[in-house]
Amino acid sequence: MEKGSALGDVTPAVRRVEWSNWAGTESTRLVRVATPRNEAEVVDEVRAAAARGLRVKAIGAGHSFTGVAVTDGLQLRLGALTGVMSIDATRGEATVRAGTPLHVLNEELAAFGYALPNLGDIDRQSIAGATGTGTHGTGLRLTGLSAGIRALRLVLADGSVVTCSPDQDPDLYQAARLGLGALGIVTELTLAVVPAFLLHAVERPEPLLSLLEQVDDAAQDNDHFEFYWFPHTDRTLTKRNNRVPPGTPAKPLPAWRERLDDDLLSNRLFEVTNRIATRLPRATKSINTLASRALSERSFTDVSHRVFVTARDVRFAESEWAFPRHALRDALLELRDWIDRHDERISFPVECRVAAADDVWLSTAYERESAYIAVHRYHRQQRGGYFDAFEAIATAHGGRPHWGKMHTRGADYLRKSYPRFDDFVAVRDRVDPERRFGNPYLERVLG
Repeated sequence: MEKGSALGDVTPAVRRVEWSNWAGTESTRLVRVATPRNEAEVVDEVRAAAARGLRVKAIGAGHSFTGVAVTDGLQLRLGALTGVMSIDATRGEATVRAGTPLHVLNEELAAFGYALPNLGDIDRQSIAGATGTGTHGTGLRLTGLSAGIRALRLVLADGSVVTCSPDQDPDLYQAARLGLGALGIVTELTLAVVPAFLLHAVERPEPLLSLLEQVDDAAQDNDHFEFYWFPHTDRTLTKRNNRVPPGTPAKPLPAWRERLDDDLLSNRLFEVTNRIATRLPRATKSINTLASRALSERSFTDVSHRVFVTARDVRFAESEWAFPRHALRDALLELRDWIDRHDERISFPVECRVAAADDVWLSTAYERESAYIAVHRYHRQQRGGYFDAFEAIATAHGGRPHWGKMHTRGADYLRKSYPRFDDFVAVRDRVDPERRFGNPYLERVLG
């Protein structure tokens, strides 16, 4: 067996490997799988793939719902490239290996007294996968993960290794911060970090319409604000997370309450109710009503990443779009109206968040404060017209689709949505003219 290879040198028919992503929305047959142990082995694999005419994609946790990381050639699994390499306390930076899962990164940073300024609510992704597709959290004064990148190392299509930053190949840096895997294989990232901090969390149910009347104030007045609307009901669950003064003691949830809410109700029971809703769609409204009342108000203070992240064991498909911030109310009410007028039963809550504007070329928040709406379907259910209807609403409001979540838009639409779209494509033409890192998804969204 070759070094770092998951497969031996056998016949092509035997080497074909079936692969599918976490949600089961994408699958492929691979010519070769490799698990490089270091950057030099990544270089060897890319050069060998080029000699054989194979396309190459790196994979982390396979948590993207789109085909952004799909290949029919060489799949590089970067799970061995993990861990924090160094921390510069003066500059507030940490250099980490690209395959580091977020949950590992959070714990390693915490051990050194540091944290990422913001996170999404899932931590299974690798840091390169999360930044490469535009993962974000919530908070009107906080940007997504990609905007926190200070420098990157990449293996390019010709096997060369480059470092890019604002001062070193700045165009490649601007593109690669959210690079869709289209520019090269990221092996290291230098990220902005902050001293570890605690968050005080307040979670409570609120009526939808009264919440929407003051949603701008809620976003403005809290460090992190989000809410979940339960379709077929007028109820939401709101989450307000705020930093506490230094020296404030932690008061985490009691173990029994955490098990009840986050394990039993939000995962085990939620799996059961989604199976029931799949077999008996007419029961969905009653199930959602019960679910929206089962999660009562709670408050606690804990380490930031333990507040940001929630366990998500129930599998689903997801579409998420970013809007100009003040379009949130109208877009969500239009979605509610569509659900009310159609005979589709939606068992998953609709998630709404906000984010600050940033300067990352392909960021969904590029140069505008943004609101995000995410819709989901249980993985065993037919998607029906729900995602398409939501996409129509999103495009009518100038929406930008999350690169890792389901949508049908192509390059013509996206070029109009992103002022630096053609600059990104120009960088791609320079560093990967033969499209070694291409695939059908990138052909659709980049042209």
